[in-house]
Amino acid sequence: MVLGREEACARFELPEDRIGDVVMVSGENKTIGTSEHRHDLAALNEPLRSHGGLTEQAVPFIVNRVLPDLPNEPTLRNFDAFYYAAKAAALA
Repeated sequence: MVLGREEACARFELPEDRIGDVVMVSGENKTIGTSEHRHDLAALNEPLRSHGGLTEQAVPFIVNRVLPDLPNEPTLRNFDAFYYAAKAAALA
C-alpha cells in the first residue's frame, strides 16, 4: 500500500512533522527494500525509519495487575503499551 503523508497520518495516527511525502506499507511476510549493502545510509540526513506492515500492528497486551481504566474489549494499538506500562508502574 502506498499513501500520501496526509492520508497516512490520518489513517495511522502519525505525526505529520516526522513522516515523508510518501508512506509505503508492506504486505504480510514482506519487507520493503533490497539488502543492506545496496543502501547508502550515510547519505541520509535523518535516521532511516523502518516498521512492520499492517499485520504487525496487533501485539499481545498482557498485564499482571488490574488497571482501572483499561477497556474491557480493548481497541489498543502497540504504542498504547507505553501508557499502560507507566500507569502500572505508578500503581505498584
